[in-house]
Amino acid sequence: MPRVKRGVNAAKKKRKVFKAAKGYRGARRRLLRTATEAVEKAWCYAYEHRKTKKREIRSLWIARINAAARMNGITYSRLIEGLTKAEVSLDRKALAHMAVTDPTGFEKVADIAKQNIANASQA
Repeated sequence: MPRVKRGVNAAKKKRKVFKAAKGYRGARRRLLRTATEAVEKAWCYAYEHRKTKKREIRSLWIARINAAARMNGITYSRLIEGLTKAEVSLDRKALAHMAVTDPTGFEKVADIAKQNIANASQA
């Protein structure tokens, strides 16, 4: 077997770790083993928090929709029920954006939901 000289690859690997550890304090930035552990843990947190962020944003949308819906005399669950029955295909992101930027448009959407709930209860 030929001899493998891995100076270039080892340096590349080290450089990658130290670049990722930039901004860390003390040994976490200076020592390879400690920096590697810190960086790997940070990558694990980053992966998990990319998932968590999506959940948190969705709950923020729901809170905004609920607040705007209650200002129009309907609850969040009733609003979603009415829109589903009316076959209005607005997702929560669009509804939340509308609730913040266009209250009159959201009021019309809430009225559509109310009408469909009323029609469903009469039938």
